[in-house]
Amino acid sequence: MEFKRAIECDENTRENICKLFLEAFGEYFTIFSKDLGKLIKAFSHIFQLEYFYVCIINNEIVGMTALVDKGNNSIRLNKMEFVKYFGLLKGTFANIVLKKYLCKAPKYPVEINNKTGSIEFVATSKKFKKMGIATFLMEGIFSLNIYEKYILEVADTNEPAYNLYQKLGYKEIVRIKPKYTKKYGINYFVYMLKE
Repeated sequence: MEFKRAIECDENTRENICKLFLEAFGEYFTIFSKDLGKLIKAFSHIFQLEYFYVCIINNEIVGMTALVDKGNNSIRLNKMEFVKYFGLLKGTFANIVLKKYLCKAPKYPVEINNKTGSIEFVATSKKFKKMGIATFLMEGIFSLNIYEKYILEVADTNEPAYNLYQKLGYKEIVRIKPKYTKKYGINYFVYMLKE
């Protein structure tokens, strides 16, 4: 296994990260299209590679996560890319909705300063589940020694991730009831901090 900054990988990195992203979180985006190829083309532009880290096995990206600090965002949208693949109305709608949910810095229930890193979008390829990829990514992030604290958000229904984060030293600080995720079976977003 190799831990690497996404920006240091080859020209297909953005598309490969997008595939992992959609594999992990794609159910939330089927409102825009059920065609995976179209979603990959439309979403590949959003990832700011300087904030992403990947796990590589045999030249294949099998895991990813983003690490940002206060004031930065790992996602940037281009409305015209969505319009190009989804059409004017659906593309504009996608841009509005995604800007609201993906481009706003999370409102963490604790004060975030420049010594706290926010971990986002932890995802592992389904082919490589239960092989320690997420642990490897998180340990790689910690080994960088960029921040004193790390914070993340996880759905209460994602028990494997919640248990992993606890094992890695994260402590639950609060649960917040989401407004619009009943459809996906999420009861609470759990905020966890590692100091």
